[in-house]
Amino acid sequence: MRRLSHKIAVSVPHDLFQAVERVRRTKGTTRSAVLQMALRRWLVEQHHEAALREYEEGYRRKPELEQEIRNAEAAAVALLSTQEW
Repeated sequence: MRRLSHKIAVSVPHDLFQAVERVRRTKGTTRSAVLQMALRRWLVEQHHEAALREYEEGYRRKPELEQEIRNAEAAAVALLSTQEW
């Protein structure tokens, strides 16, 4: 039979525990839900950091040409001049 969830034991500093407990109780959510949300956000953050590193490495391997930079700057100026801020 496949387990749908796993129990884990996590140690956290006392002040962090108290802060989480206050907010958790106010929101009416469980500790499990709080940890699941935090872990999901952490995984998304890891994915974004990896994508950013890959993007930066790509530009290091093949940097933009000066003309490409000038074209992008001109396009940004043209776009900003048409917008009412």
